Amino acid sequence: MGLVDKQNKFSGMVALLVLYAQSLGYQITFGDAFRDTRVTYGHPRSTHRFRLAIDLNLFKNGEYIHSDDDHAPLHDYWDKLGGAKRIKGDANHYSCEHEGVR
Repeated sequence: MGLVDKQNKFSGMVALLVLYAQSLGYQITFGDAFRDTRVTYGHPRSTHRFRLAIDLNLFKNGEYIHSDDDHAPLHDYWDKLGGAKRIKGDANHYSCEHEGVR
């Protein structure tokens, strides 16, 4: 599958994930969705740089929640959609694997 095809599939998966999160009563804002190569933090081959990762900020009743447990139902759904497995300690990161990186 080509990169544009992967990016297109990823975008649709993110849309479904956001709708699912909202149906559970969560509020969602976007964090990093694309990481320019001039940015010095993160993995040098981060899937953010390929537009195949997004960080979702999760809120419940207006309060930011960020633990692995808080994001667990969304990661379970993400797994069913075919997304990359969760990265422990990076709860708000949702991605598709690309060239061995998630």
